[in-house]
Amino acid sequence: MSEEVCVAQSVEDLVAVADTLLRFAEGRKKFALIGDLGAGKTAFVKAFCQRQKVANNVSSPSFALVNEYTYYDENNQASAIYHLDLYRLKDLDEAFGIGVEDYLDNDSYCFIEWPGIIEPLLPTDMVFVKIEVLPDGSRQFLMEKQPIPANQPYLVGK
Repeated sequence: MSEEVCVAQSVEDLVAVADTLLRFAEGRKKFALIGDLGAGKTAFVKAFCQRQKVANNVSSPSFALVNEYTYYDENNQASAIYHLDLYRLKDLDEAFGIGVEDYLDNDSYCFIEWPGIIEPLLPTDMVFVKIEVLPDGSRQFLMEKQPIPANQPYLVGK
């Protein structure tokens, strides 16, 4: 498992954390966000969307469960960013009910808050982002990923 740690002193630092995540992810697009309530998971997704120049209003999907945002990639093609908040789900059946497997099995960015309920479904190329509030109020981001075997590069993005 490889990892990287960075600290955001303020909300303004989160775009730089998003840059670090993209570099660390090496093409992976599925992210499990782990942290207590109020740790900054949604604020981080907002910063990522800002970095991608999303025009939509970015908000917590706590009640909708899934929000979709649109950005234009380097080829000026419309692309999606999915933001899931699974806090209110009780079991895997409810996750299947919202079509969670569709969000995991595509080439779009997908950020999942409270991913524990779907742990058996998480792809092998998932990047885990653990967010911790430090005593001074700053946020520490611990990014972790499993290595993809050299003979299976096709696993990235699946």
